[in-house]
Amino acid sequence: MENEILERQVLICKAFANPTRLHILDLLGKRNWSAAEIQQQLGISKANLSQHATVLRSAGIVVRRRQGNHVYFSLAMPEVKKASQLVQHVLRVQIRNGQRLI
Repeated sequence: MENEILERQVLICKAFANPTRLHILDLLGKRNWSAAEIQQQLGISKANLSQHATVLRSAGIVVRRRQGNHVYFSLAMPEVKKASQLVQHVLRVQIRNGQRLI
């Protein structure tokens, strides 16, 4: 079971390892968004959003629901928002303490 957890952690970390996906997660941490709204907010194409959404969905971070002709995204669980906020907190502390990335 420990190996499965580590493998899933790798998937989540890879999903977090992209600025566009982090921005999507930040948006979804506030509310559910339609695909069109996310595209407009980030200024990305439908194909680009689809690629990012696939990575996030494969990692179990985001869920998609279709309503008529519209697609909506939401966080799969509230813990995702907490995890993202924790990483941001660590980075703020590093910056405040003058730590540089190597």
